[in-house]
Amino acid sequence: MAVSNFNKDKITRRKPSLDMSQMVFGKIPPQAKELEEAILGAMMLEKGAFDTVAEILKPECFYMDSNQKIFRAMQGLAIKSLPIDMLTVVEELKLREELEIVGGPYYVSQLTNAVVSSANIEAHCRIVVQKFIQRELIRISGEIIGDAYEDSTDVFDLLDSAEGKLFEITNNHLRKNFDDIDSVLVKTFNRIEDMRNRDDEITGVPTGFPTLDKITYGWQPTDLIILAARPSVGKTAFALNLARTAALNAAKPTAVAFFSLEMSSSQLVQRILSAESEIMLEKISRGKLEEHEMKQLYKKGFDRLSKAPIFIDDSAALNIF
Repeated sequence: MAVSNFNKDKITRRKPSLDMSQMVFGKIPPQAKELEEAILGAMMLEKGAFDTVAEILKPECFYMDSNQKIFRAMQGLAIKSLPIDMLTVVEELKLREELEIVGGPYYVSQLTNAVVSSANIEAHCRIVVQKFIQRELIRISGEIIGDAYEDSTDVFDLLDSAEGKLFEITNNHLRKNFDDIDSVLVKTFNRIEDMRNRDDEITGVPTGFPTLDKITYGWQPTDLIILAARPSVGKTAFALNLARTAALNAAKPTAVAFFSLEMSSSQLVQRILSAESEIMLEKISRGKLEEHEMKQLYKKGFDRLSKAPIFIDDSAALNIF
């Protein structure tokens, strides 16, 4: 009996489980209030600062609602081709009836006191964007958690929605910076020098079609090639031949990813086997092969293709995310 009571006491004294909602949502959202104020102050002091900031930040990137309103007022001044300084910003806020909401002229004037130099304004903007992205990820995660608990939510719709929201953050706030022409010239010159030292006229990935190679010099990096034609004229067969040629190129095998929304991976592989082994697709599909054809299929088809860097995704629910 004593042992039993002792065990009960241990259970009652056990540390309660942690409340994850308090750990995550009880925190102050990521923010950089001082940097926001420094950025706004710099734009009122430095003539060209607004152009730098406008390329990186949007009003919603600011955590403080008052700072968002001030930045929108600056955008309004820029649209009107008016100078951006403390006086014009105050007047613009008056016109918008938002001056007292942001803290009055005193708050606007205090922003300039937070500025030591505008030399690092771009770095400050990047930090503010980073904090905004963190807040957006927290918000989206909360929405996903809430939707996931709903029994009426379709799981595939939820996945699409989550992917779409994350893609929107990436697309809107993680844009590539400009490259100065000097660095691009160096890369371009090095590539030209590399091609000059080659004996082969094909500078990219061979297509397997000499006439096409004369036009394209092979598939080039970053090129987008669209293959379009009427239904049932051989687009898939042609694309598979291009993929097979690239992957089985003896001099430079190139990995190929093939996405199919219609045919299964098995159907695609049958087509590749037919082209590689030179056996009619109809025979392979029906399994009506003679003994010598089976050997030919294995030797020319399976043996070579099994080592080829070809990857196939036949998921029917593929999307751009």
